[in-house]
Amino acid sequence: MLVTALVNLAPAVAQAPKKAVASPALQKEFDGFIEKFRAALRTNDSAAVAGMTRLPFMNDSAIRDAAQFRAKTYPTSFTPKNRACVQRGKAVYDRDQENNDNYFVFCGELIFVFTKTPAGFLFTDVGAND
Repeated sequence: MLVTALVNLAPAVAQAPKKAVASPALQKEFDGFIEKFRAALRTNDSAAVAGMTRLPFMNDSAIRDAAQFRAKTYPTSFTPKNRACVQRGKAVYDRDQENNDNYFVFCGELIFVFTKTPAGFLFTDVGAND
């Protein structure tokens, strides 16, 4: 009976999704980006953060430029507690269903998302950590 169970389990284990691993070049590119992003957070430089953000932010037409991002998103998403968390939090790599390379920093109830774009890495999303 145990042998039958193991034989039936083997195909499922073989088909289990593998954890995505960033290439060394991609990791190096992200490391350079996140170093600058964290430096901007350290000095509370909302203009620099906006410059490293894909706009319109989260495809919201109400946050289509840097000024709107700085007025509407930065104060609520980058509280002192969240800035400190993103500065020290470990970024976790994964590839989404569209094959985008993403890094995530988990901060309590929020997830900060950084995505590889044709222009390089950008801050692309902040969402609920569910």
